Amino acid sequence: MSLIKLLSRCSALLLATCLSANALAEAIWIDVRSADEFNSGHLPGAIHIVHTDIAGKIAAVTTDKNAEIQLYCRSGRRSGLAEAALKQLGYTNVHNAGAYEKLAAAPKAQP
Repeated sequence: MSLIKLLSRCSALLLATCLSANALAEAIWIDVRSADEFNSGHLPGAIHIVHTDIAGKIAAVTTDKNAEIQLYCRSGRRSGLAEAALKQLGYTNVHNAGAYEKLAAAPKAQP
């Protein structure tokens, strides 16, 4: 294999690794409200998992126990319950982001 092909291949692998690392570094936003609430409006890119189903469905989203997970609901109560359930499963970087209305109204709404 020529040096140029080898360098090209290494550059492509390095780029793919960097892009993957950046994608993994982004927070996962989960809306834990009911389906009706989610369908009436949610943060762009948010994943919908009802708070009572979070423990059974989180592995379909991520198995990385250190992934940043942001949870929200209507008031913060259900996202607090979901946060506790995920922490009990060993997820370490889980946060209760609070109320959807407050997040949606923020100048830089996440995600």
